[in-house]
Amino acid sequence: MNKFLQEIFRQYKVDFNKLSDYGFIFANESYNFSTNILGEQMCLHLTIQTNESMQLQVFDLECGEEYTLYLAENASGVFVGEVRKALEKVLLDLRNKCFNKTIFKSKYALKLIDYVKSKYGDELEFLWEKSPNNAIWRRRDNQKWYCAMLTTKATSIGIDSDEYVELIDFRENADLIPNLIDNKNYFAAYHMNKKHWLTIKLDDCTLNFDTLKSHIDNSYALAKKK
Repeated sequence: MNKFLQEIFRQYKVDFNKLSDYGFIFANESYNFSTNILGEQMCLHLTIQTNESMQLQVFDLECGEEYTLYLAENASGVFVGEVRKALEKVLLDLRNKCFNKTIFKSKYALKLIDYVKSKYGDELEFLWEKSPNNAIWRRRDNQKWYCAMLTTKATSIGIDSDEYVELIDFRENADLIPNLIDNKNYFAAYHMNKKHWLTIKLDDCTLNFDTLKSHIDNSYALAKKK
């Protein structure tokens, strides 16, 4: 997903049931939508895959070539500004009509939220006004945190990318942490004590869900210890 799409749709989840009414055509496991912008000068083509990945292309109708200058951060000028404004108008309208706002949207994040609610009866607590996309779970008996769900830029955990990622922080036995860190699924704890906490990147996580559940259960137990 390019930066332009990411900024608009980062905290939104597509409602596939609404795409056809908006004008999308389903073919080859993807939904496709095209519309002209700036009169008849440019054409926007948007593809949404069934796995929710998105691709945006903009074409100059006069020459038939793809127009990408709007993606260049240092590009300025009247025309590129008009293109960005027109794209934003269309995409915001699409977001308002076919997407639902959500902070955590990765498959495993949503499954873990359901798991914790079902097993422990706990809801995520959003504690920080300046970090509205970060939340924690805490034990009811002693108020200790046992997990945190976070969104941050990938660079925060050492990945060379400007994309945002979803993380879960959890308590772990200190002697196990060094051997678990692989910088693919497991990372040194983000915003937590690195001796006693560990982080998993939930986006594209290759761990099975039972492993994730066991980490939460173990963290819940560790949070009870004095």
